[in-house]
Amino acid sequence: MTGQELRQMLLDKWGYSYDVQFRRAQGKIFLQVMWKYLEQASFPLNEAEYQEHLDSIANYLHALGGSTQVQTFIAQTRDRPRLGKAVSIPLDLGDRASEWIL
Repeated sequence: MTGQELRQMLLDKWGYSYDVQFRRAQGKIFLQVMWKYLEQASFPLNEAEYQEHLDSIANYLHALGGSTQVQTFIAQTRDRPRLGKAVSIPLDLGDRASEWIL
C-alpha cells in the first residue's frame, strides 16, 4: 500500500483526508485515524507534508506487515473519527511485536 492508496481509502470510507498516527498502548501497536483532516483550515500540514506523512506511515505498515489488516479493518468498521475520538486499528505483528515495543 502506498501513501496515496491509504489516502484514497480514507476518502472513500469517510470523505476526508484524515490524519493517521501510530500509537503504543497496553503492549500493542495501533494505527489511529485521528479526527483532524487535511481539508480543515486549522490542519497543521500542507498538502505536500500530509502526503509525505502518509507515505511514511504506509512504508512502516508495509515493513510491519500490517497493510492488509488496515485495509480490512477500514473496509469493515462502522466507527468514524470524531472530535476527541480516533478510530484505533489494532495491528497484530505476531512474533515481531517485541521488536517494536521497547
